[in-house]
Amino acid sequence: MRGLLNNLVRVLVVAIAILSAGCNRAYLSSIDVNPWQVITLPTETTLSDIAFTGDPQHGWLVGKNATLLETKDGGETWEERQVNLNDNQIYTLTSVSFSGDEGWIVGEPSILLHTTDGGTSWSRIPLSEKLPGAPDTILALGPKAAEMTTDVGAIYQTNDGGRTWKAMVQEAVGVLRNIARSPEGGYVAVSARGNFYSTWEPGQDAWVQHNRTSSRRLQNMGYAPGGKLWLLARGGLVQFSEPNSLEDWQEQFAPEFSTSWGLLDLAYRTENEVWVAGGSGNLLMSTDGGETWQKDRDVENVPSNFYRIVFLDEEHGFILGQGRTMLRYVSPSEAA
Repeated sequence: MRGLLNNLVRVLVVAIAILSAGCNRAYLSSIDVNPWQVITLPTETTLSDIAFTGDPQHGWLVGKNATLLETKDGGETWEERQVNLNDNQIYTLTSVSFSGDEGWIVGEPSILLHTTDGGTSWSRIPLSEKLPGAPDTILALGPKAAEMTTDVGAIYQTNDGGRTWKAMVQEAVGVLRNIARSPEGGYVAVSARGNFYSTWEPGQDAWVQHNRTSSRRLQNMGYAPGGKLWLLARGGLVQFSEPNSLEDWQEQFAPEFSTSWGLLDLAYRTENEVWVAGGSGNLLMSTDGGETWQKDRDVENVPSNFYRIVFLDEEHGFILGQGRTMLRYVSPSEAA
């Protein structure tokens, strides 16, 4: 009888410990200071990407319906701009990138825009009708140089201002949900249904496919400091890979157990400070690389889903949301 009681006590102790750990994540503490300023944009169009010229005050936003917004005060205010495309197509501009005053914009149906004067004027560069898929991302690499991907995983580079393009991979990987580039030039891409992910490294002829890490479908993936990958899975789950590994993963976890909203994007501000955004105005932050989490409750009542986080550097960042809403990172030095 005494042995049975001792076993029951041990079970209760373990249960209490598990429950306590769960409660710590079910009700996250609030961050001490909210660094995000709510920006109201002059459009309700869904926006895709943001980039700045060599001037940190001068930036551009792109989105659906050929939406193009410009700021000249570091992102506090934005104004709509028009580019005459001379056709009746309705374009979704998906990506924008600058290297100094030279900038690029891509979108679908297949479109490529180029500027050399910070966006004062944009010229349209013809793309081959044989291009696999529609342009999805663009990265300015330097004078007249850029790297472009398509929504089926084709990768191309130009070094002559877009007149000619070199294929970096021999075969496309298939329709993608999203794609991310590493600082070293590699890519990770999530399949359209979230069933698997694929990776490509410079010098490889083809993409390498990998099975997803659990039964949960993949939502988004990207690169973390220290040679790691991160992933977001359905149900608000986060997972990090082991350093310098494309297939070995640490345990999957939910930063906040008590919620049913999904996680949509993750980004690092510093090597250890990571932000995760999701539906219904939810925004979480970790200062230890994802070991522990806090919640930004000052933006919890913002009527928006936060779906894209972009840190241009440690002092400049933006979170894109729906319904005219964007968040602008305000560093302590700027706030002072």
